[in-house]
Amino acid sequence: MHLRRTLGLLLSLTLWFSNTTVANELIAEAAINTDTASQTQAEAAVTSEAILEKAAIEQVVIDDPVIVAPITALKSTNKASTTAAKPKNMVIMVGDGMGPAYTSAYRYFKDNPNTQEIEQTVFDRLLVGMASTYPARSSGYVTDSAASATALATGFKTYNGAISVDENKRPLTTIMELAKAAGLSTGVAVSSQVNHATPAAFLTHNEHRKNYKAIAQSYLNTDADVILGGGQQYFSAELLLQFKDKGYQHITEFEQLDSITEPKVLGLFAPVQLPWVIDDKQGHKLSSLTKKALELLAQNDQGFVLLVEGSLIDWAGHDNDIASVMGEMDEFANAIEVVEQFVRQRKDTLMVVTADHNTGGLSIGTNGEYEWQPQLIHAINASPTNIAQQLIATDDWQTKFNQLIGFDASQEELTQLSNARMQGEKQLTATILTIIDARTNTGWTTLGHTGLDVQVFAAGPGERLFSGHQNNTDIATKMMSLLPQSQTVIISN
Repeated sequence: MHLRRTLGLLLSLTLWFSNTTVANELIAEAAINTDTASQTQAEAAVTSEAILEKAAIEQVVIDDPVIVAPITALKSTNKASTTAAKPKNMVIMVGDGMGPAYTSAYRYFKDNPNTQEIEQTVFDRLLVGMASTYPARSSGYVTDSAASATALATGFKTYNGAISVDENKRPLTTIMELAKAAGLSTGVAVSSQVNHATPAAFLTHNEHRKNYKAIAQSYLNTDADVILGGGQQYFSAELLLQFKDKGYQHITEFEQLDSITEPKVLGLFAPVQLPWVIDDKQGHKLSSLTKKALELLAQNDQGFVLLVEGSLIDWAGHDNDIASVMGEMDEFANAIEVVEQFVRQRKDTLMVVTADHNTGGLSIGTNGEYEWQPQLIHAINASPTNIAQQLIATDDWQTKFNQLIGFDASQEELTQLSNARMQGEKQLTATILTIIDARTNTGWTTLGHTGLDVQVFAAGPGERLFSGHQNNTDIATKMMSLLPQSQTVIISN
């Protein structure tokens, strides 16, 4: 089989050349050709077992049947911290729903109109490649966050809705589990609830992403050192006591972050999601969580693996809300720059940034008009939902709208708003979104996801592995290949 030959080459290169930069380049070339999208559970298991046996590599010991991406089972004689081509620490950052149009729109949103040039953003500076996002064949070509996060966390395709299980609902070993087994620390910092699809796929296993309470309960068994984000409503008082019994510090206010000086910590700062950046006057919550996570995880001399997710980029995209999208993009960019600075200072940390999929079908310009007006977005002082709530709560709603939206509404727009206001908050929010899109000339094709490829950004030792086009599963296997390998991986679920 082509897959067996490719994986065999991958293993041989890692075994014989793991100390060299050349090895990493060759691994990258081989990995790009590896495509597991149509691979069934049986094929994956047989292939993995055959390759491991052929290479005389010790089998992974498990309590339940678990499939491991074959490259991750390699034993290395070199510690990641002592090999120039291998990082000691790894940070994977996911801009949920952040398709290519999002980063382009963000560039124009951040542009200084008083200069001739259009300034670069962190995304322009760190771009190295692209990745496909499709799920397992059974789910077609358009992925959800669970299947795509599973690909990024395990190196295998699966069905939409799956949390690091294969199509037969058998657990797939995650990069976090391999990192833990090798003595590294692990953590997640997200702007959604901590048990949402992406962080869940990196930490645990479940047949469906919406089993939020079961996923939260399963986090007790992950031994993750840092869990930061929203999701208070999914963690009962009894469950929180169990976390405390396992040595976790539980905090609920951002002001408490400064008091946390060592792992382990469970920080739940909102009932579900963190506040929209556009509504958050204090701001910089995700970048603050990222900074604290780096500080805590770096205390482990063996190294760490951290997931950071700009979760609400996707949520705003589902709402077709360009103002909230730009706010979330700006804070995600801030978080990237926090990690980028860490990478520059430490010289031993790899950062890989990507998206899990594209959301909303964002179009920079629409209706046949060759223009986009991002400067209008800067003047919007609240999310459309927040604006709608405030307009319903006051009789002088016309004045309030002009204050919050940053421009004087036309008579036609005021009439639209008046009619919508009588129909309630939901319709009023939809009308506000329509007005913002018309004013900025922003287009959307869907309230869901699309099948676009996404961008890949990287910095630090090993960054060249991620150049060019790759499958999203390749991102996982490449990062797993850079982990220090334990002699035996024991996973209990």
